[in-house]
Amino acid sequence: MPLHSSLGDKSKTPSQKIFKKRKENFMDSSKKTFPLFREDIRPGLPMLRQIREARRKEEKQQEANLKNRQKSLKEEEQERRNVGLKNALGCENKGFALLQKMGYKSGQALGKSGGGIVEPIPLNIKTGKSGIGHEASLKRKAEEKLESYRKKIHMKNQAEEKAAEQFRMRLKNKQDEMKLEGDLRRSQRACQQLDAQKNIQVPREAWYWLRLEEETEEDEEEKEQDEDEYKSEDLSVLEKLQILTSYLREEHLYCIWCGTAYEDKEDLSSNCPGPTSADHD
Repeated sequence: MPLHSSLGDKSKTPSQKIFKKRKENFMDSSKKTFPLFREDIRPGLPMLRQIREARRKEEKQQEANLKNRQKSLKEEEQERRNVGLKNALGCENKGFALLQKMGYKSGQALGKSGGGIVEPIPLNIKTGKSGIGHEASLKRKAEEKLESYRKKIHMKNQAEEKAAEQFRMRLKNKQDEMKLEGDLRRSQRACQQLDAQKNIQVPREAWYWLRLEEETEEDEEEKEQDEDEYKSEDLSVLEKLQILTSYLREEHLYCIWCGTAYEDKEDLSSNCPGPTSADHD
């Protein structure tokens, strides 16, 4: 042990020695409890750093590959073509020199009267492997397909319009037929009432009167016979209506559309618009 340290310890009082010893013990315990440098041991952080570093290296490698990559022949041709098209022709071009000798100036239209083109004819580079005329054939087929589709749509629209028109005609015909049947029943009812007023027991034709809904079994056989007679006549509803309205006008001076029984034929002809429903519209 050095002399100066032993002398220093001897010169200190007992209280100072105790304080120094406590201070040393405190420093030792604080170093164990609160280290100055603590490592970050959170899970996942070192892996994230490794991933970021790997991505950074990969991006640098890709940039280096792009810079050092040898361009293909097609790319080089495209670059040279673009450079050539961007640069205007100069006096070193023989064709341009001949044009200048004939009086042509840069930016001027071609032709003696100046009605020609100003810009050169653009290049149409063919990049595919198909033969000459193949693109025109594809275009023609596409146009034919489009025209066929348009024809189908047109025919479909025409068929729909025709079907709609036929439906409207059927509906109108059905409505007209129902109206005629209603007019015929009115005429039959009026004929039966007017014949009864004149004590006519049997109608001139069986269909001039309306049939009773409830009949006896004996009358049903007569009904079947009468129906056979109706079928043999083959008269339409319109024809029956015309015949029956004429009978009412001649025998009873009655018009079903006016709903009036006239005094005589002169009164009927002067006051009734006509023998049909259209005359009364």
